[in-house]
Amino acid sequence: MQAKPLNFLPFKPWWPSFKVPSVRALSFRDRVPQNISTTIQSQQVSISSQDEKTSAYWDYQFLFMSQRSETDNLINLRVVEGSIPSDFPQGTYYLTGPGIFKDDHGSSVHPFDGHGYLRAFTFDGAKGEVTFMAKYVKTTAQVKEHDPDSGKWEFTHRGTFSTLKNRRKFGDTTVMKNVANTNVLKWNDRLFCLWEGGPPHEIQSVSLDTIGEFDLVNDSERSPLPSTTVREAVDGGDIILDFATSLLKPILYGVFKMPAKRLLAHYKIDTARNRLLMLACNAEDLLLPRSTFTFYGAMSAIGGYTPMVSALLVNHSKSTSPIYLLPRFHEHDRERDWKVPIEAPLQMWMLHIGNAFEERDLKGNKRIQIQASGCSYKWFNFQKMFGYDWQSGEVDPWGMNENKGENKLSPRLIKVSIELDATGNCENCFVNNLNDQWQQATDFPVINQEFGGKNNTYMYAAATSGVRQDLPYFPFDTVAKFNIMNNSMQTWYVGARRFIGEPMFVSKGSDEDDGYLLVVEYAVSQQKSYLVILDAKRIGERDAMVARLEVPKYLNFPLGFHGVWASNNSKT
Repeated sequence: MQAKPLNFLPFKPWWPSFKVPSVRALSFRDRVPQNISTTIQSQQVSISSQDEKTSAYWDYQFLFMSQRSETDNLINLRVVEGSIPSDFPQGTYYLTGPGIFKDDHGSSVHPFDGHGYLRAFTFDGAKGEVTFMAKYVKTTAQVKEHDPDSGKWEFTHRGTFSTLKNRRKFGDTTVMKNVANTNVLKWNDRLFCLWEGGPPHEIQSVSLDTIGEFDLVNDSERSPLPSTTVREAVDGGDIILDFATSLLKPILYGVFKMPAKRLLAHYKIDTARNRLLMLACNAEDLLLPRSTFTFYGAMSAIGGYTPMVSALLVNHSKSTSPIYLLPRFHEHDRERDWKVPIEAPLQMWMLHIGNAFEERDLKGNKRIQIQASGCSYKWFNFQKMFGYDWQSGEVDPWGMNENKGENKLSPRLIKVSIELDATGNCENCFVNNLNDQWQQATDFPVINQEFGGKNNTYMYAAATSGVRQDLPYFPFDTVAKFNIMNNSMQTWYVGARRFIGEPMFVSKGSDEDDGYLLVVEYAVSQQKSYLVILDAKRIGERDAMVARLEVPKYLNFPLGFHGVWASNNSKT
């Protein structure tokens, strides 16, 4: 078979089917030894007990320490180990994620509801310099909730995953807030911060000042993203669902002022055709995708007594997972009924897609392969994501590290293979591990983007080493490099009491692994952040780390989500 750029957009809905759960309080302080003194304001912590569970608890907390400071000018980062390669490409690594979790009035929010804090690392390899800047994205909610004169914060929008203290409950319609904290896009010489369910915010790429919201879905004349629009309507044929939708739409659109179309934050770039691929959905689809509607649960969440997300729970009785293939070109429209999903024979969340491509034989049969991270419904739990307890406002490290004796619950890299005949009918679909040797939790798969949509050899990801017995699945402390062709792998371990986020590949040559990996290191025991440069070819060797650069301690930032490398010579 000959590999071709993917002509279909594989879409694994982030929803399965839902039902409303009962609400119960979480309790975890009884699992943590209490002989600890802490002063959050000065961020000084003394731990008198060396108990592993205690250190695991506090190491986890430091990943979610709020950072209120912003930079006004570029800051030169100090190289504390190694040196910046002279052949490192010129460009900027942009990383976003939540910056603040607690306000000055006793309220806290889930990390997914934390205001976007954009970080920029700009490289000049010839000078051996990296400069740093960080600013909050000035969204409508951020401007309302932050007083720049006093520096005080007061959360007024609770968001999807949170509730707020000292706020009125029923009748409070300030729920959804676009925090622009999920992803970063550089396209057509413009920079955007994305959120999972709303319009992007355009950012000035040097100063990081917020230009404003940009409606890519409804404002096609101003859009910098010329592309073919794929419109998909999935008709469930469910009378109950249609009735529930008719009830919910006036509430979402009229009362809560939600936009009808919501742009999602995860995207892919077809480098062969220079196309940007994004998805949007209706607001009600986030709450009612092929689900049953329970009025009590929705009213409890709408009323502010529980988070909006608490009205949803996955249906564990469904043993398969739907994958939609959306045709990108009209010649494929008649091959099959694309509204009918491919049922993958595994109950799973597909968290992040690293790559996808198709191959076709001489008879016109296709094989589509999706390389992604997936996990069980039990691990990716809406109400326990990051271990956030909406009643206490604290994060519980064991919410994502419950040891049920099954590693398959945790995230891992998988290959989904879909075989279609010449008419587009699915003949087979199966799911395998990307690498049979690696059993540790793994997520955030990335590749050399020049090989996106092609039959790639290498994939990189963040993983756990398994060293921390009380943190077996999350956070991550290892960069893993997978050779998909020969089923081999190598790893780089960041060190004890240190964690990492998503790796970012920076290409510098024609070979697929000829480049560098950028990864942020969170040295929680020191309460410091570092930017680490790894040689992608030498992962697994002692000299894989090329340089480590220190972010000033007063600018130490919490865990980031996703980022993008923007080369000065980028085509986009």
